[in-house]
Amino acid sequence: MKFATLKDGTLDGALVIVSRDARHALPVPHISHSLVDALRRWDSVREPLESLYRALNAGEAQGEVPFDPRACTAPLPRSPQWLDGSAFLNHGRLMEQAFNTPPIPQFDTVPVMYQGASDDFLGPYQDVPLPSEADGIDFEGEFGVVLGPVPMAATPEQGLEAVRLLVQINDWSLRALGPHEMHTGFGFLQAKPSTSFAPIAVTPDELGDAWRDGRVQMRLHTEWNGERFGEPHGGEMNFSFGQLVAHAARTRCLTAGTIVGSGTVSNKARSAGSACIAERRVIEKIDSGEIRTGFMRFGDQVRLFARYDDGREGPFGVIQQRVVRAQAPGHKAML
Repeated sequence: MKFATLKDGTLDGALVIVSRDARHALPVPHISHSLVDALRRWDSVREPLESLYRALNAGEAQGEVPFDPRACTAPLPRSPQWLDGSAFLNHGRLMEQAFNTPPIPQFDTVPVMYQGASDDFLGPYQDVPLPSEADGIDFEGEFGVVLGPVPMAATPEQGLEAVRLLVQINDWSLRALGPHEMHTGFGFLQAKPSTSFAPIAVTPDELGDAWRDGRVQMRLHTEWNGERFGEPHGGEMNFSFGQLVAHAARTRCLTAGTIVGSGTVSNKARSAGSACIAERRVIEKIDSGEIRTGFMRFGDQVRLFARYDDGREGPFGVIQQRVVRAQAPGHKAML
């Protein structure tokens, strides 16, 4: 199944089912008013939602409307918890090599993960208001999973069983603020503004063989101001999503609607390009001794979309956003 959330003036938005070709949408308020509500009642709502999804794809649904991704919020405009890993070890190793920093202890065996803000996600076409270009504005293309309930001390196998939906993410970063926050030992806060999501969340079966080994086996294409930046492949994750979920649940239960991200998609092959500016900068430093690429400026745009290995468009839709100067203290882009 494919799901999206339309802006309706509420905090959780209005849930719709999206047709497989992403041309039509079907509101389902009689089953569930929001995606987070559906996830909490998944066992009771899944079958009626699947029945309507089949009818929508067959052209037999009553009340369908054209699907407009620009009318969407994030699939979950807010969630109980947002946890982001760093499952592509190539990304971290490049950082260590470029800046000659000591390796993170147990980096190869224990996932690195931070807990981000989950109360204010951005939709796929929202402008991104930020206070200063000097903060080092960077995009980060990722994949993620949305979970059902996960018990404490769950195994990786149980973690995968809890995956309800797959999503595509832009985890914005402010690189100039990150080093100080990491050195405090408390982790990211100001360096991680609101995270953005592609319009469509999909059940794993929609991907067929492209959901394999607990990984999204697709390329994540990134364009900056209309120019190709990279298309690294999600299959190079060193830790599977099952392992990431198990790590997150080692000492806590995870409630339905929790989102776990992969971290920046990163490949060893230089030809794949990158999914964030910071990685390109460290590659420049390693290869030529000089960083040439700056971070984003106000007015810059980023576009992210996934593709199957055979070149078909991925199921998540597009994230296309512009960075703008925050208009005043406390300014927030309107839903």
